[in-house]
Amino acid sequence: MTRDYAAPPFNPMPPVVWLLVLPLAVIELVLQAGAAGLLGGPDAVGWRLSAMRSFGFFDTIFNWMLANLRFPPEHLLRLVSYSFIHTGFVHALFTIVLTLALGKMVGEVWPGRVVALVWLAATVVGAVAYGLLLNDPAPLVGAYPPVFGLLGAFTFLLWVNLAARGANKFRAFTLIGMLLLFRLVLGLFFDAGNGWVAELAGFATGFGLSFVVSPGAWPRVLEQIRRR
Repeated sequence: MTRDYAAPPFNPMPPVVWLLVLPLAVIELVLQAGAAGLLGGPDAVGWRLSAMRSFGFFDTIFNWMLANLRFPPEHLLRLVSYSFIHTGFVHALFTIVLTLALGKMVGEVWPGRVVALVWLAATVVGAVAYGLLLNDPAPLVGAYPPVFGLLGAFTFLLWVNLAARGANKFRAFTLIGMLLLFRLVLGLFFDAGNGWVAELAGFATGFGLSFVVSPGAWPRVLEQIRRR
C-alpha cells in the first residue's frame, strides 16, 4: 500500500463553514478585547451590551412591526444579526465548535450554497418563532438556532441513510434528544432563557428544508415509504 505523504493530516473543512465561523469568532474576539481594555478605551467595556441592544432580536420590536405593518431595514436585519452576538466567550465557543462539527459533516455531502441556505433559513425562522410564540423581554442572541438548523440537516442525512439500510430511522434523532436533555439540565442550574423555542424552530427548519434542497432525497424517501 502506498501512502500519500503530501495529503493533509486532517480532512479539509468545507469553505462555507469557515465563512460561517469566522464572523462569529472575530466579533467575539473584538468584544473580549474591548472588555479586557485592549481595544476602544473605557467605553469598550459596554460594547457587548450595546451590540445586544443594536443587533439582538427583540420580540417587542418584532410585534411592533407586525402590528403597524412597518418593517424598517435596521429592524429586519435583527432577524439575522442576532446570531453573531453572544452573551459571552463560552456561549460563542460552543456555537463555533458545533458549527465546525456539524458544518463539516453536512458540507461534505451538500454544496456550500445549500449549507448556507439552511443556516440562513434556520436563523430567520428561529427568530420569527421566538417573536410569535413568546412574550419575552429578553433579547434573542447567539448562533444556536442556525446550529440547530445544521443539526436538523444532519439528522435528515442520517434518517435517509438509516432508511436506505432498513435500520431504525428514529435513531437519527438521538443527537437532538441528547442536546435537548443537556439544554434542560443546563436550565436547572443556570437561567438558560427561552432560546430553546428558536432552537427547536431552527432544527425543524433544517430538517424540513432538507427534503427540498437535498438532491434526490425526496424520491428516495417516497420510495422507502411505499416499501412499507
